[in-house]
Amino acid sequence: MAKVILTCGRLCSGKTTYSERLARELPAVHFSIDDLTLLLLGPMPGDILDEYFEKLEGYFYEKAAETAKNGINAIIDIGLWTASEREYAKKFFRDRGVQCEIHYLKVPDRIWKERIKKRNRDVSDGKSRAYFVDENLLKKFESFFEEPAEGEVERIVLSPEQKS
Repeated sequence: MAKVILTCGRLCSGKTTYSERLARELPAVHFSIDDLTLLLLGPMPGDILDEYFEKLEGYFYEKAAETAKNGINAIIDIGLWTASEREYAKKFFRDRGVQCEIHYLKVPDRIWKERIKKRNRDVSDGKSRAYFVDENLLKKFESFFEEPAEGEVERIVLSPEQKS
């Protein structure tokens, strides 16, 4: 039976890299909210990002459910930064009879901050199309990210730096 896998994790936790790899391994269709918002809004979208993000999230949920019901695994590369978002996602797919898993990419603070600096350098140097994480975005994110509680996710994925 096909399923939907949603990624959970902070900015720069490796969700996209993990999702792309997992999509090749399963195989699965990979839905990336960052890819689409970057295409539509560019790397510095400002406050309008929240409005687009919410609409695209709903679209991706519907498409991923449809994909899984048609026998194809789907991965939504998202974030699920709050417990209520994770609860909503599980209920959404459960209500549609679709198996759903949340994979949490756990990254220690030191590594996380190093990754943000590297991402920002790469964006500034034109080596990456990712979002630039300015101080305002970082503070906004830190104010509402809720680390998943035990039992809330199906898989915890440690960063490669933690495994060594």
